[in-house]
Amino acid sequence: MQLDFYKYQGTGNDFIVLDNRNKQLQLSQEQIAQLCNRRFGIGGDGLMLLNQQEGFDFAMKYYNSDGAEGSMCGNGGRCLTQFAQDCGILQSQFSFIASDGPHEAIIEKAGWVKLKMKDVQSVEEQGGAFILNTGSPHYIQPVGQLTELDVFSEGQKIRYNTQFKKEGINVNFVEQQPTGKLMVRTYERGVEDETYSCGTGVTAAALTSQQAVIGFNTVSIITKGGELSVEFEKKDNQHFQNVWLCGPATFVFKGTIAL
Repeated sequence: MQLDFYKYQGTGNDFIVLDNRNKQLQLSQEQIAQLCNRRFGIGGDGLMLLNQQEGFDFAMKYYNSDGAEGSMCGNGGRCLTQFAQDCGILQSQFSFIASDGPHEAIIEKAGWVKLKMKDVQSVEEQGGAFILNTGSPHYIQPVGQLTELDVFSEGQKIRYNTQFKKEGINVNFVEQQPTGKLMVRTYERGVEDETYSCGTGVTAAALTSQQAVIGFNTVSIITKGGELSVEFEKKDNQHFQNVWLCGPATFVFKGTIAL
């Protein structure tokens, strides 16, 4: 089978994107994992299908790089929105549905894509860390000297401890910078490694940052792959609404691969 594909990235978080609006694609977990393999396939942190869904501009289907169906991916949602426009859905505001429910997205003239994330209704504090779900489950650990941290080893310890081993969790290490920006590095489940950026992760980090105040907030984030910002309204330490993940979503290349 010859498969036409597209490659997109959002701050280094890279994805294989397939147009499945004709509902013809049926890929196995093994095939998806092969496509995402960086040595024997195209390479990517995940794979997404652009599907049709009545009542929405499109539907998002996301798979982790291990081939298993994944939970919501923030950078993926932004990239798929840009792909939808590139495929001929010629508008700047979108409504789509993903695994965690409906989303809105806006493509700005400056090239950034803003994605409305789910409201957060609960944040658990645990020994100085925070646990919350921003469409995917996240563990937020404030640290110092983040650039020197072994994110793979330390993230793996938390992701596979007795509390999280069964379902898995994304582990984010966060350091407040003198500039006021947050630096975030993430170990992602499903990828089972550090990624250059994680949209739902930086969202969780922004919501739980010390600089977040009651009311409207904009938090700038530094990742290995570039800068993002998170806008949100904080009601209290447990409740956040009107949460928007903002950043670039860039077409890289397209091609054909034999499966």
